[in-house]
Amino acid sequence: MAEIRSDDGFDALLDASQRASRALGIAPAAQRHAAIGRIAAAIESAVDEIRAANRADLERGRADGLDEGLLDRLLLDDARIAGLAAAARQLAALPDPVGEQLQQRTLPNGIDLTQVRVPFGVVGVIYEARPNVTVDLACIALGSGNAVVLRGGSAAERTNAVLVATMQDALEAEGLPRAAVQTIDAYGRDGAGRLMRARGLVDLLVPRGSASLIERVVTESTVPVIETGAGIVHAFIDRAADLSMAREIVLNAKTQRISVCNALETLLVHRDVAATAVPVLAGALRDAGVTIHAAEELPGVDGAEPLGEGGWSTEHLSMDIAIGVVDDLDAAIEHVNRYGTHHTDTIVTDDVAAAGRFLAEVDSAVVMHNASTRFTDGGEFGFGAEVGISTQKSHARGPMGLPELTSTKWIVRGTGQVRS
Repeated sequence: MAEIRSDDGFDALLDASQRASRALGIAPAAQRHAAIGRIAAAIESAVDEIRAANRADLERGRADGLDEGLLDRLLLDDARIAGLAAAARQLAALPDPVGEQLQQRTLPNGIDLTQVRVPFGVVGVIYEARPNVTVDLACIALGSGNAVVLRGGSAAERTNAVLVATMQDALEAEGLPRAAVQTIDAYGRDGAGRLMRARGLVDLLVPRGSASLIERVVTESTVPVIETGAGIVHAFIDRAADLSMAREIVLNAKTQRISVCNALETLLVHRDVAATAVPVLAGALRDAGVTIHAAEELPGVDGAEPLGEGGWSTEHLSMDIAIGVVDDLDAAIEHVNRYGTHHTDTIVTDDVAAAGRFLAEVDSAVVMHNASTRFTDGGEFGFGAEVGISTQKSHARGPMGLPELTSTKWIVRGTGQVRS
């Protein structure tokens, strides 16, 4: 679709979002939760229309040469659509964060102070080829009292248009403004840039997608940004690892779904067990169709591919993995902190002390012991869905649910006190 420019209603759209955010901010939790439930039902009813739009997007994506990882993200089959509805219902059943009291105290002069959660207002989201994000973000925004403006990219434009219209109808039926969920896809790439510069109309911006997309938003935006990072995710197989457990964890983390940010990209193995563990793990991965990349010869592995241009800093999002042998736990921690993206990293070991050091010293949003990295997910963490996986250290870190889309304010109640 051609980009729309000039006096084209973009600011008016954002003004409508601001008005909608004020209505949502005072809407009862029961009404907002009912709207999320109605969205779930509406998506189930519109499954044929959603699938038809998604098929058209997939056909165009293949014709345009989208890689398999992006095509997988783009796909909405019946199971994934059902999953969107289920996640929405789970969100609707969660406690409402708006108005939650975080602190309360009375000053010596009798003034009462209370800190409570409040919505941000208008949340913008820029993402690509992820129509599931369209529904997840809209429902999380509603659940936290925010309006949302979505830029979902041209790859999923038809699917997103159907999803947004379906959700707007559900909102209207529940007595909430349609402008609580809006899309700027019609404004093309120009719209994304304008959203980044909409300080004063947009209160928070969240990018989800490739490292280049996230870097652009973080660098160019004048709107406050919560950074959701790329996932250069590691598993370290310690010398005290159960090899059978390690095999299952590595296979699941790498192959269960390759196109997502919590999929395994780098496997590190302790040198003391490399001669035994590397052939087993590499063999299992190859049997599953994974291509092995290495910086040096691996024990028991023939024909590994070189690391490539990105070296250890490559997020493949494909059936590729880098494997390396490290001297010890210190070297593994050093490697993860140097080359990782502070997303998710796991250690497989029966040594409690080694696990404790890894969990304490690896500087990532999520660190794991004897578990697949695929569990870093809002749904798996019990949030229903997620805004994204924040890899920054301010405000929110890790999977972001309802509370992470709120800010706070102080309510001061006095009886006529003045400051001397």
